[in-house]
Amino acid sequence: MGQQEKVATSLAGAVSEEISASLTAVDAELARRYPGDPGTRQPVHTVYVPGDVFEPGTLRSWGDQALAALDEHAPDASSFAAVLGIPEELAGPVHDRVRAKLEREPVEDLRIDFEDGYGPRPDTEEDEVAARAARLVSEAYANGTAAPYMGIRMKCMEAGVRDRGIRTTDVFLTGLMEAGGLPEGLVLTLPKVTYPEQVTAFVQLLEAFEKAHGLDAGRIGFEIQIETSQSILAADGTAAVARMIDAARGRATGLHYGTFDYSACVGVSAAYQASDHPAADHAKAVMQVAAAGTGVRVSDGSTNVLPVGPTAQVHEAWRLHYGLTRRALARAYYQGWDMHPGHLPTRYAAVYAFYREGLEPAAARLAAYVAKAGGDVMDEPATAKALSGYLLRGIDCGALDTAEVARLTGLTRADLDAFASPRRGDLTVTAP
Repeated sequence: MGQQEKVATSLAGAVSEEISASLTAVDAELARRYPGDPGTRQPVHTVYVPGDVFEPGTLRSWGDQALAALDEHAPDASSFAAVLGIPEELAGPVHDRVRAKLEREPVEDLRIDFEDGYGPRPDTEEDEVAARAARLVSEAYANGTAAPYMGIRMKCMEAGVRDRGIRTTDVFLTGLMEAGGLPEGLVLTLPKVTYPEQVTAFVQLLEAFEKAHGLDAGRIGFEIQIETSQSILAADGTAAVARMIDAARGRATGLHYGTFDYSACVGVSAAYQASDHPAADHAKAVMQVAAAGTGVRVSDGSTNVLPVGPTAQVHEAWRLHYGLTRRALARAYYQGWDMHPGHLPTRYAAVYAFYREGLEPAAARLAAYVAKAGGDVMDEPATAKALSGYLLRGIDCGALDTAEVARLTGLTRADLDAFASPRRGDLTVTAP
């Protein structure tokens, strides 16, 4: 290395100690507010089914209806790819994986709806349906027919329906406890949140339930549904959604954009209400920035254009849904809503094409980064984190296989996890 350099300093060690001491509170606040992604699987979609419609065979029925739609309107890989504009080299792999997914796990996340999709009902009726939902969810997890994630969307915390929402939540959670306990995949969705105080109130409800049943504090998390302009920009000009995350006290798991309620709130006419409207883009961009680093994930909304009717009409609806899903993925909204079984083929086609077309470039970049081999792109640790996250999401949803990712990168699943969610200063993955 040549001549050894003389190292000289001018400051006493006490200076560094004083600076560190002055930042102790900031360090703690940073760790509390921005713990990073939890490293768990994020579903690619959420399916909503009204409470009174949900049956033991609902998930299998959605998968069978989706397969039937494929058989009727795009019976082979080439016809399906032609409808959606999928490149020829991806046509077979995407089509085969979509069919396998619909046969094996058609729904990744199910929400049994007691809000807009259910509507106002007599209290005795909603009580019974909520108790039935708890029993069916418990049975599904017990017999292996459950989706990876399942739960309910209750009515919101606004005055007119607050008591009903609280009671439905209580009935459902109590039913789960009586049937054997809360499943690991439990998800609750709190809709139409406008003020952070409504989030605080829901936290109070969950704290009371946990205490009543001797559960660990914080055991029950929930999603916050963003459906009003006031949840994006508060009356004082601040981003209310950021305050909502804080009000959840670590329980918030997701922010879900409500396409049609939000669009109507800001005055978008019905014909133009869609997830690619500029108003939607603005809302989701604010949500994305507010959630960044907090461990709270952002979900896109849905389309209300259903793939039903003659083949030409189904194809048009499929192209719309596929395009919206691809658009969302490019903007890092890795989850969305699906409202009809006919949306499942294009949901998975869009997701699988997104991950499969980027597999080899992403794997090559990550392998070069690990090997410090360089190349035509100079990547940094943040990019390695993004590349690993991309590959992990592809594996989790079935677009990619662990073995093919390992072959292309030389990395194990544990290695990818370490890159995607590294502890600061503690990344020990080395080149193979």
